[in-house]
Amino acid sequence: MEPLGLVVHGKAEPFSAALRSLVNNPRYSDVCFVVGQERQEVFAHRCLLACRCNFFQRLLGTEPGPGVPSPVVLSTVPTEAFLAVLEFLYTNSVKLHRHSVAVTFGLGPLQERCVAFIEAHSQEALRSQGFLELSAAALLPLLRSDKLCVDEAELVRAARSWARVGAAVLERPVAEVAAPVVKELRLALLAPAELSALEEQNRQEPLIPAEQIVEAWKCHALRRGDEARGAPCRRRRGTLPREHHRFLDLSFK
Repeated sequence: MEPLGLVVHGKAEPFSAALRSLVNNPRYSDVCFVVGQERQEVFAHRCLLACRCNFFQRLLGTEPGPGVPSPVVLSTVPTEAFLAVLEFLYTNSVKLHRHSVAVTFGLGPLQERCVAFIEAHSQEALRSQGFLELSAAALLPLLRSDKLCVDEAELVRAARSWARVGAAVLERPVAEVAAPVVKELRLALLAPAELSALEEQNRQEPLIPAEQIVEAWKCHALRRGDEARGAPCRRRRGTLPREHHRFLDLSFK
């Protein structure tokens, strides 16, 4: 049996600091990204990104030809969020801020931490520019969360603002932009007066499918939340109490 060798561990802090110094550093960089609407140049290193993240492995999979490679354009990605992702890839740690939790590029652990950060700072996050710049894929896990510290009425307003911004940028109808995410709004939590107001606003500016509003009214009519099969009637951490909630299945998880 071969004897075990000695494993020597260096200090983590200097190693992390050295790698952090390479984030957006043109020295030794072999790939350049053009990020955000402001088209800011961000410098990185192919081998590090590819070995740390499947998204970048696919994006940078082809070998660059001779000469200076063309920059990779990521115009829909907020610069601060992109730099936060790079810092996490380079150092395995990053300090999250409300503007830097928008993009995770499929990094499971980072996405979980981003969602937890927004859950703990829901009010501030929903009112930030970063929230309006979220992709539909990034917004979905937030709207599915029971731990958001925000009432459903405010969440509906935030979703409408998000969809309006997306509609303006993509030049598509608000309802079309909102379609992938609004199904996660828990309309049955709204009081009848709030639901009526939402229904009227929805006639003027379509956001939510009519059948989804009908299902919420059904919960009120039947006075039973179990007819909605779980999540649509389950309150979040920030849900404000309403009289009809005593008829619904409101177990918080």
